[in-house]
Amino acid sequence: MVKLNVAPTKSSYLALARQLEFAEEGFDLLEQKRQILIFELMSRLGRARDAERRVAEAMARAFAALHDASLEIGSAAVDRAAVGVRLDHQVEMAEQALMGIRIPAVSVAAEPAGVQFGVVGTSANTDVAMRRFVNVLELLGELAELENAVLRLARELRKTQRRTNALSKIFIPDYTETLSYIVSSLEERERESFIIMRMLKDRLARAVEGSGTHG
Repeated sequence: MVKLNVAPTKSSYLALARQLEFAEEGFDLLEQKRQILIFELMSRLGRARDAERRVAEAMARAFAALHDASLEIGSAAVDRAAVGVRLDHQVEMAEQALMGIRIPAVSVAAEPAGVQFGVVGTSANTDVAMRRFVNVLELLGELAELENAVLRLARELRKTQRRTNALSKIFIPDYTETLSYIVSSLEERERESFIIMRMLKDRLARAVEGSGTHG
């Protein structure tokens, strides 16, 4: 704790007391925000891990079908078939506000695969691979949304944590220490004033007694 360099006066005490009150109110609000951010972060982090697992599983199935198609008709034939695929996928980006943070919302509308390949020169696994890769798109959109939200929430949480630490470990203790110093200084002044007044009163009393004796 560090005592602030201020004059130990009543006006300084009142000003610092008001600032300390504001700081304590601000700390309470930041602490509430921090708790909400932790809850939201942990919730999305769990969902992101689940989405990551589902994406990995879906991608593994898609690549397995692609591998089987390559074994059946050759990778060159698969590449030629892929060039002819014409699908229109839509990705929409929006944002939602949470505790002053802009959280992304990703929406993926994948066009159904349908029939894209002819009978000649392809295999059933070619269609399976294409459908599986198309199905992964929506999962990838969900994963991207969650991972981006986790990054933004974590960044805001770190910022909020730094502010709460500054208030609880520096600002509030320093102001509390300074207020205690001012109170002690004012009390000491009152005691000194009382002693001086008592001494003056005694002197005045002795002076009155002395003048009465001489009279």
